[in-house]
This record gives sequence, C-alpha cells and structure tokens, in this order.
Amino acid sequence: MELFQNDLIEGWLSDSGGWLWTWIILPVVAFVGLYFTIRTGAVQLRMIPNMLKTLTDKALIGPDGKPRSISAFQAFTVSAASRVGTGNVAGVATAIAVGGPGAVFWMWLMAFIGGASSFIESTLGQLYKEKRPDGYVGGPAYYMQKGLNARWLGIIFAIILIICFPLAFSSLQANTIAQAISGAAGTDSPSLMVTIAVVLAVMTALVVFGGIRRIAQVSQSLVPAMALLYIVLGIVIVAMNISELPRVFGLIFSEAFNFNSAIGGGLGAVIMTGVKRGMFSNEAGLGSAPNAGASAAVTHPAKQGLVQTLGVYFDTFIVCSVTAFIILVAVPNPVGETQGIVLTQNALTESLGAWSSILLAIIILLLAFSSIIGNYYYGEANIAFMTKSPAVMVAYRTFATAAVLLGALATVNVVWNFADGIMGLMALVNLIAIFALGGVALKLLKHYQEQAKRGEDPVFVASDMPELKNVTAWTPEDVTTHEINVQRVNQLRKQGRTR
Repeated sequence: MELFQNDLIEGWLSDSGGWLWTWIILPVVAFVGLYFTIRTGAVQLRMIPNMLKTLTDKALIGPDGKPRSISAFQAFTVSAASRVGTGNVAGVATAIAVGGPGAVFWMWLMAFIGGASSFIESTLGQLYKEKRPDGYVGGPAYYMQKGLNARWLGIIFAIILIICFPLAFSSLQANTIAQAISGAAGTDSPSLMVTIAVVLAVMTALVVFGGIRRIAQVSQSLVPAMALLYIVLGIVIVAMNISELPRVFGLIFSEAFNFNSAIGGGLGAVIMTGVKRGMFSNEAGLGSAPNAGASAAVTHPAKQGLVQTLGVYFDTFIVCSVTAFIILVAVPNPVGETQGIVLTQNALTESLGAWSSILLAIIILLLAFSSIIGNYYYGEANIAFMTKSPAVMVAYRTFATAAVLLGALATVNVVWNFADGIMGLMALVNLIAIFALGGVALKLLKHYQEQAKRGEDPVFVASDMPELKNVTAWTPEDVTTHEINVQRVNQLRKQGRTR
C-alpha cells in the first residue's frame, strides 16, 4: 500500500538534485572539510583520546541539585539517534547497489574529512546556545543570528531543517520500518501497513510530547542496544566468512577508482553516491548534530565539538561498515541488485537463513525509531528559534507525528529524492556559515588545548573572550559541575575574568 507516487515529480527531483550536488554541494563539502582539517591540525584524528574522555563527563548540577540539562553522553545519543537509522542499512545498501563497493571508500574518506566540519559546527552550536527553563537550546540558526548577526539566514536554515528532518527524513525512517516488518511477515496487505503506521505514530507521540529529557532517556536506552545488536550480527557474519575479508577490502579500494564500476556515470557516480549516502548517514557538516550538541551542559564548547565528531566515526566507520561487510561477503557482485533494505535482507538471508529477516526488522525498528526521535528534536529546537508560542509547538508536535503516519504508507522514491535535495540545501547554508565563523571555533580549540596541556579539566566562561558578542550561556554558574570546577571558577573570579 503506497501513497503519493508520481513519476514526473520523482524524475524532476532526481535530475535537479543531481545537478545541485554535482556542481555546487559536493565541491563546497570537500573544500570546507579539507580547509578545517588543515586549520585545526586534523583535530578529528589527533584528539580522539580527548573525545573518549569527554564522553564520560557528567551532567552539570544546578543550584537545586538537579542536572541543568542533558549530559555530553546523552547529547551524543540524541545525535546518534538521528544519525543511526535507515542510512546505515538501507542507505549503504543503495550506495553499493548503485555505486558499487567503491562507494564505501568514499563514505569513509568523507567521514574523516567531514569530522573537522562536525567539530566546528558543534563547537559553535555550544558557544551560541541559549538557556531556557528546561535546559539549553541552540544550533546553526542560533549561531547564524548571534555570530553572523543574520537572523534572516537562521530563519531560512530553520525552515529548511524542519522540512528536511521531521518531514522527509522521518518519513523515510517510518517507510523503512514498514517495509522491513512487511518483508519479515511476507505480506504488505493494507491492513498490516495501516496498523504499522498507526502504532509508529502513537509511539512517536508518546515520546515527543514528553520533552527533551524523555527523548534523551529513550535514546540513551535504544541507541547502544540497537547498535550493539547490529554490530554483533555483522561480526558473526564476517566471522562466518572470514576468508572473504581480503576480497571485500580489495573490492572497496580497487572499485573506488574504477571508472567503469558504477551503473552509468563511472567514477563520478561512485564518488557522488558515497558522499551523498555518507552525509545522509553521518550528517557531518549538515547542521543537524549541533542542535543536539547545544542541548548538553558541558564546561567548554569544544568538548561537545569533540563528542559529536566521535559520533561521525561511530556512525560511518562502525555501523555503516557493518552493513557493507554483511552485503559484500554474501553478494559478490551487488551492482544492479535490488536497492535499499531488500538488498541487506537478502544478504542476511544468504548468510544466516530466512529467520534473519525478522531479526533485521527488529533492528530496523530500533534504528529508525530512534532516528525519528532525534529528527523531531532538531525540528523542535528550530521551531523554538522562530517562535515561543506554545500553540505553535503543539501544532509542530502534531505535524511531526502525522509525518510518521503518512511516511509509513508513502512510496519511498519521491521522499528519498526530495530528501537528497533538501539535505543538500541545508548543508550548503550551514557550511557557508561555519566557514565564516570558523575563526571563533579555532580560538575555542586553542583555549581548550592550553588548559588540557596543563592537566586541567577545560573550563570556558564568556569573559575569557570578551571580544565575542552575544554569548549568554557561559557564566560561572553555567559551568559548575564538581569541586574541581568550582575551584577553577573561583580562581577565575579572583583574576577578574568572570562577570
């Protein structure tokens, strides 16, 4: 049962999106990522130990003894909830079917390059966040307004994000859940599809009307469990086919530069497919992760930049690679095979038997539903940027729930092509903004490194950099978490560096 199918619209979206990505978005994504890789001294590689350490930071405690907001780890899981979804299973499968095994190499390469952009955007998201009664809120729209003095650009970005994530991306997640469950059941009867759609919509409503803390709690529980289950499944399949690993790696690297490896388009199609599906999955530079990262209460903006960069690696180098290995050890020549979740299901069945399609349906339910949660919060943060009307927020929550309901029943092709195009526009606006504000994030990185080298837990307060305007959420009280930081803030007060 599918709704909203139109070949003319699908063709137009595919053609216009392809032109946009080829001539504008891909060059900008590569240039900005390489630029920040050089300017930061490859922060995404040399500071991996700091990323792991920051992940264990506890939530900051307010005067009432309760957490000010969610912790660095909870913010990591909210962003991972959006990152880890159909892009890791259906998206990677589509990339391999269209671009061949070489598309996986370009996913890996762009994840590494994009890690630098991810650090910059999430650091800026933290710096320019705002304090609200129920925690912090921020993201690209906020640093466009506060850092660039361009609220109009922030509103444009917020509108694009709301269309992209709660509508297009969440519809894709719901659609993939419905396909996986119907595939496992062996039927796509209208009654089953409607039941799936209604259940998903009800589950979404129960979570999104509970606020960010409930979202964080649900994500914190779901993401590690679903990721571990999927990774273990991949390890089992690889272990069963361990002799195939050299061939798989050989295919990935050799086909990455094979001009004839893709269906129509040669090397360019391989690169484009890998980059697009990689960004859809890990969101590096897209401007989505800073919305989750800004909600965390940490002692230094650079800490969340490091944590979110780790999220890019977790998504691409681990979860996406698991899908690639599952497919490539079971399907020697995947080019031209059925795209999407069906290809992954076929590969699993080939390795483990028919029962594995049921297991994949369960995994997809966990992966995609957690993505719907993350997508919803990104939209909520940007609704809050444009208006504080409670009525608008309730309407948005209703709208996000309806998108899940309709997405489970819709055809995936139009939604996927539309998502590609709107994702490209969103990335373009964000990358231009972080390129303009990159100097601010580099100052914060230097500030963080100076304290870390002295063996201190890095702490930032707004008066450390009085030249930065519109920084409102970095008072001494905002960064107090335990005795070490209390002492640090007291030292800053004595030095006259705090307000």
